[in-house]
Amino acid sequence: MIDGALLLDKPVGVTSNRALQEAKRLLHAKKAGHAGTLDPLASGLLVLLFGEATKFAAPLLDADKEYVATLKLGSRTSTGDAEGAVLEERPVAASADDVAAVLERFRGVIDQVPPMHSALKRAGVPLYKLARRGASVERAARRVEIRDLELLGYALPLAELRVRCSKGTYIRSLGEDIGAALGCGAHVAALRRTGSGRFRVDEAVTLERLRAMPGPQERLLPLSKLLADFPATELDAAAEARLRNGQALKISGLQAGLRALYRADGALIGLGRAQAEGELRALRLTQAADKHRKTL
Repeated sequence: MIDGALLLDKPVGVTSNRALQEAKRLLHAKKAGHAGTLDPLASGLLVLLFGEATKFAAPLLDADKEYVATLKLGSRTSTGDAEGAVLEERPVAASADDVAAVLERFRGVIDQVPPMHSALKRAGVPLYKLARRGASVERAARRVEIRDLELLGYALPLAELRVRCSKGTYIRSLGEDIGAALGCGAHVAALRRTGSGRFRVDEAVTLERLRAMPGPQERLLPLSKLLADFPATELDAAAEARLRNGQALKISGLQAGLRALYRADGALIGLGRAQAEGELRALRLTQAADKHRKTL
């Protein structure tokens, strides 16, 4: 049984599912998932989950993401990226200082309208399928947070940005909104995910490298690595047994929130939630001990 996570550097032109299925085959894994997809035209970090690690996808999906995005100013497309048809082209008069000044408007909590070319569903149908039919439906704005937004470089008409944002942020929508604020329009010409939570693309392996490795399982991260950002609680055998039987534990001094649960030897038990009154309940538990020690 393969249990663990793989940090993969996905290339442009490959779907997230295709990358996942190839990694699953190379690792001889039976169960696989991910912690957030990337569009085929985007490259960068995919956190792939195998075996017991798939149980912890939800908190990883909730983690902040970081991207390097290249905007092409003066050009709007039907999809907000380089894949769509060009809808409008306008001259660009903005300087690097102008771009930097506009970015200030988008830092912090903002309301963002999801693009039509997205996986959100209307009456069970993904919006991108409706968009391919030429349809457009009203989408409610979502509140997201742009934690960092930095201009890395500017060579007219291309502006390279670093974005760190909350889950649910659409970089294509952000690029279009920045272009609108500059008065010239824009689309995302290139996109690379450089971080997801505590994980960085610098730590990732490419599919090409994975294919060439005699033992690709060596690249797997232990389960405990996935939960290393959460406060840790150590349980003895009796407490673990009660938790696995569906009972709540009373532990004084626990702060409310998610907690990673470990045995005394560092083996991961799972993820729990503590209430303000010190009650701890299980959320997701492993079936077998994580043989790797915890990383705190």
